[in-house]
Amino acid sequence: MKIQLITPTPPSRTGNWVTAQRWAKILRRLGHRTTIRQDFEAGDDDLLIALHARRSFSAIEAFRRHYPARLLWVCLTGTDIYGDLRAPPGKSLEDRQHIARRREQIDLALRWADRLILLQPKARETLPQELWPKARVILQSASAPQVRVPKIRRWFQACVVGHLRPVKDPFCTAFAARHLPAESRLRVVHAGGALSDDMERQAQREMESNPRYLWLGNRPPRRIRRLMAQSHLMVLSSHMEGGSSALSEALVAHLPVLSTAIEGVLGVLGDDHPGYFAVGDTAALAELLWRCETDAVFLEELRQRSRQLAPAFHIDREIESWRRLLAEVSTD
Repeated sequence: MKIQLITPTPPSRTGNWVTAQRWAKILRRLGHRTTIRQDFEAGDDDLLIALHARRSFSAIEAFRRHYPARLLWVCLTGTDIYGDLRAPPGKSLEDRQHIARRREQIDLALRWADRLILLQPKARETLPQELWPKARVILQSASAPQVRVPKIRRWFQACVVGHLRPVKDPFCTAFAARHLPAESRLRVVHAGGALSDDMERQAQREMESNPRYLWLGNRPPRRIRRLMAQSHLMVLSSHMEGGSSALSEALVAHLPVLSTAIEGVLGVLGDDHPGYFAVGDTAALAELLWRCETDAVFLEELRQRSRQLAPAFHIDREIESWRRLLAEVSTD
């Protein structure tokens, strides 16, 4: 088939663009001509795949208007599911109208789509039951480190991987580290670009005042994988996630994970994962960090959880998920 893959973000190292690139590579490997675009262009495409229901709505609407009978698949991101679909009504009339317009766009995208792509299984529970038959889960794969890298010995290292955005609560782990006893050897190493000047200034101030925190800035994927391999654990402190690439990377690296107990993570790690803390609860995170540092049995339990989950995030599994989904086209 000829496929048009829409992502609302320009070329970058951020989540949506990275996902679009990986998907395009998989689709081409499966024999389909695939083009990544930020907006819809009329042509002879057989299928449009839109990454992000609301932010790609203009492309979704244009494609459906031009080609009412062609295939349309929509991927629901964390912002779609846990943001726009659950947004409170707003206080002012302007806010209510804005939120209602966004919700209407998502509802239309959900109705027009022939398939809904979800990045973790719990996302299905957020949809109306009448949409469940066209929902499919495709877990985001990740690459394991190619060479064995020894763990840092000079300190106990917790890595944080993610751009500096409010939704990621990027300094939560740094703040938690301030609660640790003086004898702790913990150091927080954070890799991710600052997406605003304010966030960059805050990272610089935190490094100056917090000797346990080091911000590396943006790093290429191979450096991220090396950082994870060197670290003793990873912390994911997000308020919202659709399907975290960093989490996939940590799992295939068999890295112990501490995370906020949010639905986008519960759908990956399971409800009984022992390393959860509440959103924004730096005191609870500090207790978990100290326990990981001092309790080898607990740290190994977290590592084994990651090891058990890792096969589901192998690239071959993601390719097979796409193969099965594309095979459905011939039977529809």
